[in-house]
Amino acid sequence: MAVEVAEKAGARSFSLTLMVFCNYGGGGYWFFQHAPWNGLTIADLVMPWFVFIIGTSVALAFSSLMKKGVHRFQLLRKLTWRTCVLMAIGVFFINYGPADGPCNVLALGTYTRGPTATGFHLFYSGGNHQWSAAVRDIVAYWPEWIIMIALETVSLCLTFLLPVPGCPTGYLGPGGIGSYGQYPNCTGGAAGYIDKWLLGAIHIYQFPSCMELYKTSEPFDPEGVLGTINSVVMAFFGLQAGKIILIYHKFPFKILKRFLIWSILLGTVSAILTKCTRDEGFIPVNKNLWSLSFVITLSCFSFLLLGLMFYVIDVRHWWGGQPFIYPGMNSIFVYVGHSLLAMYFPFNWEVKNWTSHYELLAQDLLGTSIWVFVAYLLYRQKFFLKI
Repeated sequence: MAVEVAEKAGARSFSLTLMVFCNYGGGGYWFFQHAPWNGLTIADLVMPWFVFIIGTSVALAFSSLMKKGVHRFQLLRKLTWRTCVLMAIGVFFINYGPADGPCNVLALGTYTRGPTATGFHLFYSGGNHQWSAAVRDIVAYWPEWIIMIALETVSLCLTFLLPVPGCPTGYLGPGGIGSYGQYPNCTGGAAGYIDKWLLGAIHIYQFPSCMELYKTSEPFDPEGVLGTINSVVMAFFGLQAGKIILIYHKFPFKILKRFLIWSILLGTVSAILTKCTRDEGFIPVNKNLWSLSFVITLSCFSFLLLGLMFYVIDVRHWWGGQPFIYPGMNSIFVYVGHSLLAMYFPFNWEVKNWTSHYELLAQDLLGTSIWVFVAYLLYRQKFFLKI
């Protein structure tokens, strides 16, 4: 199916390449670093975009395998095996990976992909939909919508109603000197409290992005339990994009139209939740918390970006996805490799007394380019690391 090229060559591969660049430091520019708390930078867009595409790829890959005659039980077994292996790799990184590396990202992707793929596996109908074309991509999968709404309801109730000792109920701030220093030990509110209760403070990320600016002393995990629930919702929106592609694949401009409608709808909800401000909305956009407004906002952007890539790659054939197509074909190899070797030459060298971003930018661009080139060589050798 041609549309799979857009997903694999353009979307997922581009997000992985940008993720490698940001993980290497993004040239030291602030917009390639994560926002200290509320707000967005380019770095905050990468992981949600990748999660969104996880959902899209689940729909496309599952449909393709079913058409090839692969039995549902085989798919479920493969899904279980892949989830367990990726979870083991994620746990390895958390315990033995680089101290400043992207430890929990792989684990978050695994926890997100598992429920998303399982839900689609259970309710996939093989494209035999009797509903009106206007609502087919939603109504045909109504059980999944009920599950997602229930999950998000639980997340919101815990976030805004769970009593947290020493903190105001529903607190969404960074703690430290935030809120004029009134709640120094309340970083993340209920999200932080739940992670400490379930995992123990020692097993939570000790250097959150809010630490330097807000002088916080509490550990906080930006890929925590409540955040993972919302990441599943993010992947579900990506899954919705995949369903649209599958159902309307014979009508490219219907796909683009529906992507635009979803983007406008989600953008409107985001504007209401945030009041079009960074800090004053009902639910601020916050990557550390994976807040509902963060998920809605980034899903809005994701529908737009996927629609653009679909138009450029599949409708107009202006671009084939090169060179980003190659890292996407060996995503596990590239992600694990760049994480393990991040602190070694030539991916990293000592920069002394730098007065501009040029050397840091050159270092991070070189490191990223090396992995793109390595992925290209692996492609030439027809080596693809798959789980």
